[in-house]
Amino acid sequence: MKIHDLQPPEGSNRRSKRVARGIGGKGGKTAGRGSKGQRARNTVRVGFEGGQNPLHLRLPKLRGFNNPFRVEYQVVNLDTIAESGITEVTPHSLHEKGLVRKNSLVKILGRGEISTKLDVSAHAFSKSAEESITAAGGTVTILPKPWGEGRPPAKGNALTNR
Repeated sequence: MKIHDLQPPEGSNRRSKRVARGIGGKGGKTAGRGSKGQRARNTVRVGFEGGQNPLHLRLPKLRGFNNPFRVEYQVVNLDTIAESGITEVTPHSLHEKGLVRKNSLVKILGRGEISTKLDVSAHAFSKSAEESITAAGGTVTILPKPWGEGRPPAKGNALTNR
């Protein structure tokens, strides 16, 4: 057992320290505040730095915002698909090969060349990827997003909705 392990027994109450009750006691006269000055007189607010520009005003404010409708895709390039040897490309088959995370939205990008016919299903395609796949004789299938559109319905004219 060490000193920092000691605790008062269950149910015991210790009286609070009484300060500023005359010079006879331990917390008398200045009551642990030192002598004189602003802090001895109980007038310093939290965050006050003696009149200099305080830290919360020196730091820059938070800029920008987080778009609640942002859609994040896992991207896979055509050359990566060609190297993996998959003939029917789906998010599930890409996950099995370790190219994307599980249950993620997949976007196919057009870097690289493909020469074999591929059936590709993904949530999004770049134009160059779509052109390359169809030029090689493959098919492109755009999968729906699992949550639907996700955006709230558009409101009409602001003046008529009052």
